[in-house]
Amino acid sequence: MPVGTAVHDRTLALCHSLNYREWSGYYAVSVYETHIEHEYNAIREAAALIDISPLYKYRITGKDAARFLDHLVTRDLRKAAVGQVVYTPWCDEHGKVIDDGTVQRLGETTFRMTAAEPNYRWLTLNTLGLDVTIEDVSTQVAALALQGPTSGKVLMQVVQGADIRNLRYFRIASGSIAGVPVEVSRTGYTGDLGYEIWIPWNDAGKVWDALMDAGRAHDIHPVGILALDVARIEAGLIMLDVEYTSAHHAPIASHRYSPYEIGLGRLVSLNKPEFLGRRALAAEERRTPARVLAGLEIHWPDVEQLFDSYGLTPQVSATASRAALPVFSGKDQVGRATSTTYSPTLKKMIALASLEPEYARPGTRLRYEMTVEAERRTVGARVIDIPFFNPARKTATPIA
Repeated sequence: MPVGTAVHDRTLALCHSLNYREWSGYYAVSVYETHIEHEYNAIREAAALIDISPLYKYRITGKDAARFLDHLVTRDLRKAAVGQVVYTPWCDEHGKVIDDGTVQRLGETTFRMTAAEPNYRWLTLNTLGLDVTIEDVSTQVAALALQGPTSGKVLMQVVQGADIRNLRYFRIASGSIAGVPVEVSRTGYTGDLGYEIWIPWNDAGKVWDALMDAGRAHDIHPVGILALDVARIEAGLIMLDVEYTSAHHAPIASHRYSPYEIGLGRLVSLNKPEFLGRRALAAEERRTPARVLAGLEIHWPDVEQLFDSYGLTPQVSATASRAALPVFSGKDQVGRATSTTYSPTLKKMIALASLEPEYARPGTRLRYEMTVEAERRTVGARVIDIPFFNPARKTATPIA
């Protein structure tokens, strides 16, 4: 049975739809109203406050903490300065991805790692012979994501002791909100200007209240998972158990993915002398992967024509789909769409897709499966680069 997060009493009071879902054993709001329009618009036009406390969080300390993490992840953590956040996958010895998340360097020998799935046992199994301590702080540290074009203005009103205006992309700073010590990282899962705020669990409600109060002048909205899902697809961001399966849980070989197959090849630092999976990844880097992640733009006139052939107007959900659908070249299946959504900002139907490399070149024309009136049909689709949406404000410094 799920339990409430550190701000469950706040979200429950605002969640008029009572539409919750389970996320890592916690109640997480799917949508606060009966539709996602206001919440999605808050992400792209104003400020969105999202409870991300269910993320798994690990505090890693000790003389060998940097060496330990550098051995586990594919990024080169030797280059990570104190106050830097690194997004990275980590792999098994065969170079297959176990999970992906962030590593925050809070001090010379202090790190915080976030993950989508439990990783504590795997982390501890790799500490043999090292001076390192791992603490699961998932229930001690709450987290709120403040995202959207006016998120910086909201934060600048409430944060004490941290220069939010000049906080660089993927950097973290310490300060306080409403008298509560917090860490603010310029990170997020929306592909927009945004921040994630790391808070002592028992004080998260005070921080939520301060952000909501300051945000009223900037049209802040609490936002649930359904609107977030649309935004992360627009941003070309992958999701565990949707775009790929953890190597720890994959039942068959085809469910195991390397970083090169899910758009994370740029995060593999083969210049490091050694890390888990390096040998396999070095061999794969020299050959073409079996599949790659690409973007699809669905040809809307084909969608209209398909529905019209049944005497219907187009019926496309406002929420994203995580159902895998076949993608064809002619009659041959050449991949599958993993996440699909209609983008309100781009006014297009888009999808993330896992495709055979020869069909993943931008401009390639393919066919995307749609089911209408219980009949499987196809519509045209064109391969395009991801991210679909990448505003300059996401990385700009200083904040306007």
